[in-house]
Amino acid sequence: MDVRFDLDPSVTPELRDGICALWADVSNAGGAVGFVPPVTAEDIRPDLLRHLTAMAEGRERLVVGRDPEGRVLATAFLTLNSHRLMRHWLWVYTVMVHPALQGRGTGRALMSAVADAARTLDGIGGIRLTCRGGTGISRFYVSCGYKEVGRVPGAIKVAEGDLRDDVTMWLELA
Repeated sequence: MDVRFDLDPSVTPELRDGICALWADVSNAGGAVGFVPPVTAEDIRPDLLRHLTAMAEGRERLVVGRDPEGRVLATAFLTLNSHRLMRHWLWVYTVMVHPALQGRGTGRALMSAVADAARTLDGIGGIRLTCRGGTGISRFYVSCGYKEVGRVPGAIKVAEGDLRDDVTMWLELA
């Protein structure tokens, strides 16, 4: 499927609703994006509004992937650091690809678009993200050039008795 990636798209009701729907679909398919299924778009909306507020305030940027009809199929939020000693790198949050596109190269294309977007930002030399252990996703990030630089055992509580590691990944931008 042809997916076009854009940095800082206009936030329209269609984009907002598309991200909410994607986030619910990814969460309900077992994706580790801050929720445990089952969830609805309305459950997710407050978290999305926090991201959109940060974008409006200039603290976050959005990379979005859409199909030719404009449907949201992938996202990643790039969060700038405000601390004077850490402004040379950024965080990436809420990395999502629609479950129907898993294994088709869309995730790799998204991560490439994220790195390309970060390179356009003045002074950014690295990208940091975290992922939930026990999902295998860290292997995907390694295949995209990231390396594991930290791990906090049991820091994520998915359910009673189900604690997962919080894995920190790093990509040095060349």
